Amino acid sequence: MKSLPELAGRKVLVTGAAGCIGAWVVKLLRGMDAVPVVFDITENRERLDLIMPDAGEVIWEVGDITDYSQLLSSIAHHDVTAIIHLAALQVPFCKADPVKSTAINVMGSTHILECARQAGIKRLAYASSIAAPAMGDNPWLSTLYGAHKACGEQMASVYWQDWQVPSVGIRPAIVYGPGRDQGMSAAPTVGMLAAYCGQPYHVPFGGEVSYVHAEDAAIRFISALSEQRRGAPVFDLNGTPDDLAQVLEIIRGYIPGAVLQQSGGPMPFPALPDDGQLDAYLDIEPCRPLRQGIADTFACFDDAQSRGIDLQALLERTVSKTP
Repeated sequence: MKSLPELAGRKVLVTGAAGCIGAWVVKLLRGMDAVPVVFDITENRERLDLIMPDAGEVIWEVGDITDYSQLLSSIAHHDVTAIIHLAALQVPFCKADPVKSTAINVMGSTHILECARQAGIKRLAYASSIAAPAMGDNPWLSTLYGAHKACGEQMASVYWQDWQVPSVGIRPAIVYGPGRDQGMSAAPTVGMLAAYCGQPYHVPFGGEVSYVHAEDAAIRFISALSEQRRGAPVFDLNGTPDDLAQVLEIIRGYIPGAVLQQSGGPMPFPALPDDGQLDAYLDIEPCRPLRQGIADTFACFDDAQSRGIDLQALLERTVSKTP
């Protein structure tokens, strides 16, 4: 991504940084001399280790997003001046535990907005989801997760209206790339890892999906912090739509003989081409083509393996977490 001198030396709180997009946010921030401060419920750095050699050097606060006092204290202690809020429980976990997921997704987002207000933070980006606009009268699947994300967008709007707390909400489509290893929509990336390791893999859905490389998503969250913005705009990030069968063919092109299969219907979310509005707002280049993203994923696996990361063991752990 292009250099952002506005962030050099700044302390940036990253919630949910143990996750896929969060790991890439941390890597990119360190690469531009910003100082990521991780706030996460776990100190598991496995995804960071996969994509960067110096994950152990990252400032890491183990904390619960539902603990407002701890969150505000961490922001003050580290002199945080910007926030990227990614912590959330996704679709299956929300359905399995509505009470806990609402506390994390809704109250956690409220805590971030209120911390920004109390600390005077004017650079805030947060993750919404394509599951948010899927709510309502349309052919897509309504979910508790989508309801949580829609609520977060509305709260951000009110925080600007009532207290002039600016924010940028981003709704990524299906994220792929190194570090994506949890949930059904992670299956294409798990298939890439399986092919790389010489193992067969079955993807439990088909049809068209809008794909966003994890690094491209991270670039947009970081770029949203490049200046003090106004309002609380929310943007779709649809990336590159493609049919799963074509995705598997591209993988086989890089890994001849890869045994990859798929069955089932399409994902119950829209597969739309990117409208370019977010990129225009941030003044950045479009997301990489899918073929390039797959090539970059394999290049990252090469690098990880050269650093001693056991990709076969990673695949085994990953498969145990995905359908």
